[in-house]
Amino acid sequence: MEAQPEALILSGGKLAKMSEEKLTYSDSGVDIAAAESALSSVGDAIKATHGPEVLSGVGGFGGVFSLGEESSRALVSSIDGVGTKTKVAAMAGDYSGIGKDIVNHCVNDILCQGAKPLFFLDYFGCSELDQTAFSQVVRGAADACREAGCALIGGETAEMPGVYTDGEVDVVGCIVGAVEADHRIPKSASVKSGDALIGIASNGLHTNGFSLARRALFEKGGLSVRDLLKDGKTTIAEALLAPHRCYVNSVLPLIESGQVLAAAHITGGGITGNLSRILPGSLMARINRRSWETPEIFELIQNQGGISDDEMHVAFNMGIGMILVVGSEEADHVTESLNAAGDHAAIIGRLAAGSGEVSIV
Repeated sequence: MEAQPEALILSGGKLAKMSEEKLTYSDSGVDIAAAESALSSVGDAIKATHGPEVLSGVGGFGGVFSLGEESSRALVSSIDGVGTKTKVAAMAGDYSGIGKDIVNHCVNDILCQGAKPLFFLDYFGCSELDQTAFSQVVRGAADACREAGCALIGGETAEMPGVYTDGEVDVVGCIVGAVEADHRIPKSASVKSGDALIGIASNGLHTNGFSLARRALFEKGGLSVRDLLKDGKTTIAEALLAPHRCYVNSVLPLIESGQVLAAAHITGGGITGNLSRILPGSLMARINRRSWETPEIFELIQNQGGISDDEMHVAFNMGIGMILVVGSEEADHVTESLNAAGDHAAIIGRLAAGSGEVSIV
């Protein structure tokens, strides 16, 4: 008889039963393929608005807009939301990290073009304003802006009963940064076979995959945000709500010194979906899955939902928040610099001849 996998045991001896039914991201209400198809259907309309000043539009990690021939700088912008992470915040009664999440997500996105953040605007939507939640989100956003060196310059607070359900919160943010022409990445012409892929550790889920995580942990698994992980100290809520890490202070100096050729922010779509966005069509990425340690929360989600490895790698970052493409001769130095700055970085793969694919083995 084939051996059955063991169930996970949380701290305190609580048994976390493994799901026999395989759960997918689309089962939780998020269909990545449908979203990509919808975006593709309006691509022509979007491109029709672009003039020669648009240097990079939809499909990158941020839009790049030239300031004209009289300036060597370009503006880089991005907009995003924290998704259903707000649902977990509501369950735990703690929104203190949500503002940091949205700022850091946006900062990291424009960092992939080499941009320094200039200013940020936030959107807080709800059915009825909860002043505690609002204060925690905005103060968190202000703290993150200060740490990233940008201004929280404005925002919108929208009370819309009937649009949002009672107790529901939506948090969105828009960022604008600037990059000098010499510092703009990716430098696709310089990326070559043999270049190193340096992975920088995430702080857990960051701001992606929460619909699937909630379905696996709470609906199928019957767990509570108050349950402890196996370390006996960290609650599920704390693991899920750990703020999105910001990489600008450690990575931007490396970009500006010319040591980073390209960067991918690992958000929705996981390593495969995001790293492929920066690969030249003549190259592929080979990732060594054993080169980093996956945080326990991902193992718990996978077991509770009976989620396949492929599905996990599409929905989650699996412990890697950003990947840098660096020349092989610079790889050790860049890794050491990142670790000295307080990040946890390691060489997790290499580029090779191929056709834009990402292989995780």
